Amino acid sequence: MKATETIRQIECRLQNEEVDPNWVKELLLDPRVGVQSRAKAYLRRLERLRKEQERMNNLWKFERTYWQNGYPMIAGLDEAGRGPLAGPVTAAAVILPENFDVSGLDDSKKLSAEARQRLRHRIEQEAIAVGVGMVDASTIDEINILQATYLAMRQALQSLAVQPNFLLIDAIELPEPSIPQKGIIKGDALSHSIAAASIIAKTVRDEWMMKAAENFPGYGFDRHMGYGTAEHLGALDELGPCDIHRRSFGPVTNRL
Repeated sequence: MKATETIRQIECRLQNEEVDPNWVKELLLDPRVGVQSRAKAYLRRLERLRKEQERMNNLWKFERTYWQNGYPMIAGLDEAGRGPLAGPVTAAAVILPENFDVSGLDDSKKLSAEARQRLRHRIEQEAIAVGVGMVDASTIDEINILQATYLAMRQALQSLAVQPNFLLIDAIELPEPSIPQKGIIKGDALSHSIAAASIIAKTVRDEWMMKAAENFPGYGFDRHMGYGTAEHLGALDELGPCDIHRRSFGPVTNRL
């Protein structure tokens, strides 16, 4: 380390260069508190990056296992919208290539709307296949939400341009499967394929609900996406249920 380097110059080097570990060790011995502070911050940043890379690698664990066991086309499946009082339940199926850039990929609920849209674009552009299924509120009332979720997932699988030979599904398993499968609790946080499906299902459903907000003004569907928020319940009290409400769900049934 040059003795004449200022703290600002050192900080710029730590931010912009591939740093020699021995140089960082020297920084930790520098008598200047500011230099030591920046070196420690740099090491903390490296540790965060290491842990994130480890997490990203671990999220291929299930896929790698089944790829190695002779299942090259693995589809992740997830749903969005089981809990809301209004709107459809939506499912997505995604087959990712082994070389897919997974940076930023995570459970859709942990991401901002902007991040979800960026990832959706990348998934749709680079995935081997993407399929979506959607079951409306009246069908949910007729067959119940669990059966509607199964139906939406089957629709998503049927709409894939390439049929999978193994399924990784968030939390549940499809009854009477025609394809081998594994249900994974909290799978959207443990599998890249399921995380990708989670993002597709969430963004597709949110778009549907934002259009519904235009068709059914006053309920705030573009803000709460049909979930039972205080705003939504207040609108139900004032306006009553509309065509996309799930009449079999208690808070709606009580307001009929």
